[in-house]
Amino acid sequence: MYRCIISTVGTSLLTNQIDRNNPSEKLWYSKLRDMANLAWEQLSFEVQEIIKTLEKRAQEKLREKNFEKIRRASAELNGLFGLYENFLSYGKQDTHFLVATDTAQGRVAADLVKNFLINEGIVNVNTYIPTGLNTASTIQFSEGIDELIVWLQKEIAPNFQENYRIIFNLVGSFKALQGYLNTIGMFYAHEVVYIFEGEGSDVITIPRLPIQVDIEGLRPHTLQLVFMDVGGNGLSSQETQDIPEALIGECDNRKILSTWGRLVWNECKETLLSGELLSFPWLEYADSFRRDYKQIRQTQECFQLQEQLARVSYLLKESQGDTSVLFQNQSIQYDPYEGTKGIDHFRVSKGWRISCQRKNGGGITLYHYGTHDYVQKKELKD
Repeated sequence: MYRCIISTVGTSLLTNQIDRNNPSEKLWYSKLRDMANLAWEQLSFEVQEIIKTLEKRAQEKLREKNFEKIRRASAELNGLFGLYENFLSYGKQDTHFLVATDTAQGRVAADLVKNFLINEGIVNVNTYIPTGLNTASTIQFSEGIDELIVWLQKEIAPNFQENYRIIFNLVGSFKALQGYLNTIGMFYAHEVVYIFEGEGSDVITIPRLPIQVDIEGLRPHTLQLVFMDVGGNGLSSQETQDIPEALIGECDNRKILSTWGRLVWNECKETLLSGELLSFPWLEYADSFRRDYKQIRQTQECFQLQEQLARVSYLLKESQGDTSVLFQNQSIQYDPYEGTKGIDHFRVSKGWRISCQRKNGGGITLYHYGTHDYVQKKELKD
């Protein structure tokens, strides 16, 4: 079976090129550390020159193809050499993703590793850098992790979960990212790979643990969880009082899904949103809409529909029923229905629509769901 290997990339390939015995390079490590979270244009000229020098040294070391020296120089390559038992040629059919921080040093290190692997015949190598992923602040780090989880959910799981063995190589990168990916790996990886420090250390492989989400325990909190997922501004403390604390994070004094909460929600949201039609605030269902919903045969379609209803409901909840906010949201594409009297419609997915009407007291009444042609025919007929 082919493998999809996701390797975290740190900066060891750069910092290990510092000559510790050279007095002129004595402060290089601390200078790199102090600017570790900065983009290239934010670096001082001196640190830019240090990185260029270390990059050149790393390139020279990689070109020598002394694999023992390379393993000592690069933590992430050490993990890959260990995984392939020192024969990188074993991985020519595998797919590699290098996850790096959104920093100057992270990008340079990832490019060094990528180019080395390509030169070794492993051509299916991609670099993934979550926007803003660094340790400059808790918020930036959390947002980067959230983007990483979305990428794993949308790009890795659908494309590699069945026909590939997904392996997280966590030998490289900084400890905070390793810690999170160790947990995330229990959901998305078949195994996690480490190598403990030390000459000749063996690969340590940790298989996926059988984690089971208590879906029924979360069912009473479905509305709050989906609102924290699709809502851009989170919820108040009062709205999340009964939700398990581990699932909740905080941003600007509003409650959002924590990293763990997002992982758990991603595992159960399709189940919770594909059953009976939920009672969302500020949404009223006409009998005709309920009939259309009952005609749906695919759980994925039910999930997609109710997730969109959650977006609409959240906007109305935050505006206290003011429907003007719906016209401003691009993901909903809310517009009046031409040729009808007071009927509007909004998008669920490409070609699928919901017809509705604004209520005098706020909120909307939903009338029909289906293809664009079906909904249009129903409304023009009515």
